[in-house]
Amino acid sequence: MTSCKEYFQNGFKVGPNYCKPAAPVAEHWIDYADARVISQPQNNWAWWSTFNDPILNELIQTASQQNLTLRQAGFRVMEARALDAYARGNLFPQSQTAFGGYQRNLLSEQVGFTGGGGGGLPGISREFSVWTLGTQFQWELDFWGQFRRSIEAADAQLDASIEDYDDVLVILIADVASAYVDVRTLEQRLRYARQNVESQSGSLRLAEDKQQAGVSSQLDVSQAVTNVSQTEATIPQFEADLRRAENRLCTLMGMPPQDIKAMLAGPGGIRPIPTAPAEVVLGIPADLVRRRPDVRRQERLVAQQSALIGVAEADLYPAFSITGQIFVRASQFQNLFLSSATGGNAGPTFSWNIFNYGRIRNLVAAEEARFMQQVSLYQQTVLDANREAEDAIVQFLQAQEQVRILRTGVAAAAQSRDLVNELYQGGQADFGRVFVAELFLVQQQDALAVSEGTVARSLVEINRALGGGWQIRLNGAPPMELPPVEEIQPEQVNGDGANVPTPVDPNAATDEADGDPALEPTPAIDLPEKFDGQSELPEVK
Repeated sequence: MTSCKEYFQNGFKVGPNYCKPAAPVAEHWIDYADARVISQPQNNWAWWSTFNDPILNELIQTASQQNLTLRQAGFRVMEARALDAYARGNLFPQSQTAFGGYQRNLLSEQVGFTGGGGGGLPGISREFSVWTLGTQFQWELDFWGQFRRSIEAADAQLDASIEDYDDVLVILIADVASAYVDVRTLEQRLRYARQNVESQSGSLRLAEDKQQAGVSSQLDVSQAVTNVSQTEATIPQFEADLRRAENRLCTLMGMPPQDIKAMLAGPGGIRPIPTAPAEVVLGIPADLVRRRPDVRRQERLVAQQSALIGVAEADLYPAFSITGQIFVRASQFQNLFLSSATGGNAGPTFSWNIFNYGRIRNLVAAEEARFMQQVSLYQQTVLDANREAEDAIVQFLQAQEQVRILRTGVAAAAQSRDLVNELYQGGQADFGRVFVAELFLVQQQDALAVSEGTVARSLVEINRALGGGWQIRLNGAPPMELPPVEEIQPEQVNGDGANVPTPVDPNAATDEADGDPALEPTPAIDLPEKFDGQSELPEVK
């Protein structure tokens, strides 16, 4: 129950005034001492630009305009705005009804003035008409703040729907970037596999020549065939995985699955796995409460539930209303608008559920319990956000170490393969050593491609966990001049996995997609940063 003092302090409203609940956050990141972890405010909300990949920038911009899941979230905002306006309407007379009618009446001869069949009094007709036209209203006064608390709840729900839109946008951007990294990773794995098939096929031809010359056995040929077949068998699976990643990109961009290789290839035809910077700017863990839309959404749901406690508590007190009606009534239509035909009534009323206190109190207790549930869920959301960020950070840091080690291993494996091939060709080594060297190189190169993709995906997951990128709806595509992107040409991939860069023009990245109606952006729903109670509904263009 709200005391009189609290009632006045709350602005003549029962129920609690909302205070943002405390949330458990760490003081610093676990790896804050690592030189690659920079704990300062992150100023670049367009985090995907750190990959310096114009095709990725274009894919994210297109998805933010066309994705259908995002548009659903936008329409949920429109729904919340309409319900908020509906709640505000309860501050005014809740029932305002116009009425009217016409009746033709015939009095019985057996009752009233005509009782007993005497025909009635002289001058009184048994037949007459009644015309009626008027309005009536009922206005329940917001004496206990029930309707104002309902508006608070609707405002909080509207804010939560906007935060939900931003959360969907954060997830969408991260999903697009992740799918794009998957595409580039699978392309790299395919390149390695095809190069190794070509190299192993050369070893097979050499073994066959030696076997025909009688200087080696059939065992060498069998081992060479095994290597070629094992490596070649990975190519169909890589191609299937690549197609699925491309189809996922299509769906995220709001268009049917189709061949988008030309759009993804860019001017150079082949592009590398996106290169992540060695350092990452994180801010501090407490920033998660401010930056992550899902955390902000859950906090707004806590505020909504706090207001609903007051809505339920108001039913404990009497409801005061003003009711009335005004009408005109006449037996002839031409007399309906004469001043003498006017009638009406008005007056205060009250109602009080005095015998339902037990049920109402239990409803209030239920709302309070729901409030505590929302508080706990909010605090858990903050904990989960902190954990997701920490998981992504350690994956990012350790994947970099793994890539460094694997690059050394790939270079050594490529050198070993070349050396043992020379020895075998000169008759100084058996084919078993060639078999092992080629098999090991395949494994090392594939592991390197996977690890390079893991580094890029880990950076994506860090920014997903930090809640970055939703600002794109406020600012559109980030204006930036990208430096030349280093591309890989097929003939420039060395056996040791090192790439020879070739500068390309980033502005030509999407030329191949121009004119394709399937890739034309559809209208987006414009949303304000925060609802101020006065904004119009978002326009669907």
